[in-house]
Amino acid sequence: MKIIDRKGREYDSTDSLQTSLKKIYASPFGRALMKIVTSPVISRICGLFLSTGISAAAVPYFAEKHGIDLFDYQTASNGTYEYKSFNDFFTRKIKKGRRLIESDPDALVSPADGKVTAYPIADSDMFVIKNSVYTVRSILRDSKLAKRFAGGTAVIIRLTPDDYHRYIYPCDGIKSHDRRINGILSTVRPIMNEITPVYKENTREYCLIRSERFGDVIQAEIGATMVGKITNHEKNTAKVRKGEEKGMFEFGGSTIMLLLEKDKAAVCEDILAATADGCEMKLKQGDIIARSVK
Repeated sequence: MKIIDRKGREYDSTDSLQTSLKKIYASPFGRALMKIVTSPVISRICGLFLSTGISAAAVPYFAEKHGIDLFDYQTASNGTYEYKSFNDFFTRKIKKGRRLIESDPDALVSPADGKVTAYPIADSDMFVIKNSVYTVRSILRDSKLAKRFAGGTAVIIRLTPDDYHRYIYPCDGIKSHDRRINGILSTVRPIMNEITPVYKENTREYCLIRSERFGDVIQAEIGATMVGKITNHEKNTAKVRKGEEKGMFEFGGSTIMLLLEKDKAAVCEDILAATADGCEMKLKQGDIIARSVK
């Protein structure tokens, strides 16, 4: 998929791994190998290594390769950018003022940096991403809750390694307790939706946010290859504010999915148009994704 921004600029979306993945999944041996690679056990082992001091040696190379400007981020306690481990770097906090949260109360914002697409949910509860067919109930594992989002919209915010991997609440409201669904940890690259329905198979956590202006909003964090750890700060029912930090992902690509009710929140036309044209829209945390329907 092409990646564009709101000014029409196009970004390099070349990804040799996507082509390799298609070849790997085309063979029985490749599929068997990927079943091992995507298991949570492998991700936990890698996660343990990435929390060691040795892994910190990869930080300068990784930052340079992905064009990450460390000036945007808080320094370590000694005032330098010397991180204790790779995960210490990956979960770094951004400096105040480096992400502007849209203050309009009728604006629902992106909870994270990422590449954004939006898909209409049919009244039958179904939506399609590439060749993969999803239902809201398959994502939530809750048929009663899924019915609320029939006719609504599913918004996908795909994070890549160069993105800021802490995320916020997109609106004010009362959040429910978090629900975790264990699964595998496949890559969330766009090519995977041509191979397997990753968003209903990968490990994920979600909560429902009951808001005054947008109705009920589901925010789901979905893990990916080498992202065995989704850390949410508040697991229980609580009052939350737009822009308040909700949690963070550890190493790797990952995804946040927002489910919006019909006639409660209208996704921005530029995002809908980009998705229809086969593009992802590059947004920053705090940018507008939808507006309330009055």
